[in-house]
Amino acid sequence: MSTAEQPTRPTTVPVGSQGVLFDAGGTELSEETGYRGPAACKAAGITYRQLDYWARTGLVEPSVRSAKGSGSQRLYGFRDILVLKVVKRLLDTGVSLQQIRLAITSLRQAGVEELSGITLMSDGATVYECTSADEIVDLLAGGQGVFGIALGKVWREVEGELAELPSERPEDDAPPAHPGDELSARRAARLA
Repeated sequence: MSTAEQPTRPTTVPVGSQGVLFDAGGTELSEETGYRGPAACKAAGITYRQLDYWARTGLVEPSVRSAKGSGSQRLYGFRDILVLKVVKRLLDTGVSLQQIRLAITSLRQAGVEELSGITLMSDGATVYECTSADEIVDLLAGGQGVFGIALGKVWREVEGELAELPSERPEDDAPPAHPGDELSARRAARLA
């Protein structure tokens, strides 16, 4: 691939509730671009029930827009969906939700700057963050590391999935104003 064909990396990355977990690399998406729950579920390969539970428990919260009362829609950003997909893969391999929470927290605290260079390794119980081939070899030589998840590959998979799905901006969900409609006027006043 020539230099002109290589994907560009954003210079600014949206900061949402996911902290600095996925700070570099990947796609150039506006921090205002969001995906509703069903689209996020499809891209991450999870059920809506999982999505709702993880949002309510704070594992993966929507960074574009949180739900505010009955009838409002959460909007998940690219990084949120990336975290959802990583969580799903870890769950599929038998890692407990408690260990996943620790792994996600650890990655956020580490201030990861280069996503494509990180591989999550696990023995099914504990998750290890490897940033070099030597670390992976050392882990395997020690008798650990049953499987690995290359985060750069997950990044590209999510990019491809989201290219096929509808996105929206938070203001797209504003209720339409109808002149003379008292209920719409009350809603608009309450939202303002």
